[in-house]
Amino acid sequence: MNDPESSITITLPDGAKKTVSAGTTVADIAKSIGPGLAKSTIAGEVNGKLVDACDPILTDATIRIITPKDAQGVDIIRHSCAHLLGHAVKQLYPTAKMVIGPVIDNGFYYDIAYQRSFTADDLAAIETQMHTLIATHYDVIKHVLPRDQVTAIFEERQEDYKLQLIAQLIADMPNETQMGLYYHEEYIDMCRGPHVPNTRFLEHVKLTKISGAYWRGDANNEQLQRIYGTAWATKKELRTYLNMLKEAEKRDHRRLGKELDLFHFHEEATGAVFWHPKGWTLFQQLIEYMRRRQQQSGYIEVNTPDMMERSLWEQSGHWQNYQDHMYTTETPDKQTLALKPMNCPGSVLLYKHGLKSYRDLPIRMAEFGKVHRYEFSGSLHGLLRVRHFTQDDAHIYCTTEQMQKECTDIIELVLDIYKQFGFEEVSIKLSTRPENRMGDDATWDILETALVESLQHLALDYQLNPGEGAFYGPKLEFVLRDAIGRDWQCGTLQVDMNLPARFSLEYIDNNGARQTPVMLHRALFGSLERFTGILIEHYAGKLPAWLAPLQVSALTISENFNSYASRVTQALTLSGLRAELDDSKEKVSYKIRQQTLKKTPFMIIIGANEVETGQVNLRLLNGEQMNFANLASAIDHLTTICRPPDAINQQQAIAALGFQSYSTSIPLT
Repeated sequence: MNDPESSITITLPDGAKKTVSAGTTVADIAKSIGPGLAKSTIAGEVNGKLVDACDPILTDATIRIITPKDAQGVDIIRHSCAHLLGHAVKQLYPTAKMVIGPVIDNGFYYDIAYQRSFTADDLAAIETQMHTLIATHYDVIKHVLPRDQVTAIFEERQEDYKLQLIAQLIADMPNETQMGLYYHEEYIDMCRGPHVPNTRFLEHVKLTKISGAYWRGDANNEQLQRIYGTAWATKKELRTYLNMLKEAEKRDHRRLGKELDLFHFHEEATGAVFWHPKGWTLFQQLIEYMRRRQQQSGYIEVNTPDMMERSLWEQSGHWQNYQDHMYTTETPDKQTLALKPMNCPGSVLLYKHGLKSYRDLPIRMAEFGKVHRYEFSGSLHGLLRVRHFTQDDAHIYCTTEQMQKECTDIIELVLDIYKQFGFEEVSIKLSTRPENRMGDDATWDILETALVESLQHLALDYQLNPGEGAFYGPKLEFVLRDAIGRDWQCGTLQVDMNLPARFSLEYIDNNGARQTPVMLHRALFGSLERFTGILIEHYAGKLPAWLAPLQVSALTISENFNSYASRVTQALTLSGLRAELDDSKEKVSYKIRQQTLKKTPFMIIIGANEVETGQVNLRLLNGEQMNFANLASAIDHLTTICRPPDAINQQQAIAALGFQSYSTSIPLT
């Protein structure tokens, strides 16, 4: 029987309670429940905190057993695979210096310092060695040691980077007197944990690539090598993910951008896009679509300067919080200017121009603003991460009474827009007050409540991200799931009472008193460059007809039909379609092949029969064919198919006003 003085009470997730000896581990509790659970136990959650399976429980606690079926269990597997990677690297390359090995989305990486560059052959050798170690099913042993002893261990092993990390930890957390070490046989790594108790949990791992990285993320420091990997709980999950990676490679917007002649990058303008005519056409379609949706929703469009004085950025707080990412310059008259990294301060200055009444609110002020943010060159990635990009920004100025409705309307708008672009699965994240923030808790309570109640009003689920809000207000993030299951964070909605107060924004209320408005920061596409890249990959380059830079190509069977084909192409263009003529001397089969590679949605094949009868032979990208009695009927069909999806919104809005909708297509005979 347990000694009452050394016994504690454990509460399980189903509410069941167990009396056990103080010092009992998570592994012990799992074993007492059943051998199957004991075998699958990776770690535990004790009073909401993740712990190792071997950690003793000293007081009454609520616990949950973590297995590979849990998301936390998969993260622990990935973290332990990073340690396993370190074990394999040190066995194969003993002089390598290990740096850090964190968990990332769908995997892990380890930064390593080594005297030469790792190759693809090295990557294969490391992975083979990892699987050899996994097969031994060795136990991972945890020791918590005084930090002086930890320092001595890594000094003996000449792990210079680990010693720097220890020194930083001591400086940041001087009261921490002990540190956790994990022993993978002869290999030792430093970590908070938790980790798997045995390598048998790590079977489903694959190394994926090697890249460069800088120590502490600073380009002025020495360059390291970063080995990436992925790990999963089951073989099936690993296989599914690897297949997704293969499909993602086929859909890579950088490759498709080159094949479809959309854009390119140049080393003389790192992180900036050179848009080709077709790419710029696609980009403009996004802007025109968003402009229409915003006009229908009561927005006004404005534009603010690209470069503004330092004092403005100091007043907004960006200079203090964002200076390392800003491009600045000093003029001959000693004025410090900065290219705008965000559009908010410019919008604020527009609002301040002229006195506002409560009757003017809400003011929904939209801007397609070009912003400039310095990013390390190693973090740049095609259109998905650039230094100079356009945001579909909007700032809504409203009263506190209007705030929740405005939030609700924005959420409905963004979800409808994503649906029209083919994104049916959208998740929402709510990020709340960070430690470094403006304003008092009472203000943050009001702002966070507005977002929560807007989501509840629309019966939408959301994920809570405590402490991840902007420094001036909480925010919603909208995450899209694409055609192959990848998640992309795009739109944001932030509520803010702090910048308006900082800039002394005012309106006159119905009693004649001066009040401070609420400011909503809203971007739906986010970065238009990034959204373009996401669209290209989502559709594998086969964009919907309404978005395609080239919608219809007229292809002649021989040059005898060029004159008629030219007139057909002009008619298509006059009907609002994006069309071109291929009147080259190539065979029509070659022309069809070229347009198929360009992913042109429609092709009109023109030969003797079409010229004589006026009939239209329309070929679709998938090879199907349609025949029309005349060009007018073909154009009616094409203009309907190529009509933007928001045309339905326009028709519904007209009908709501009591008028009959109408078509804007041009009838041709």
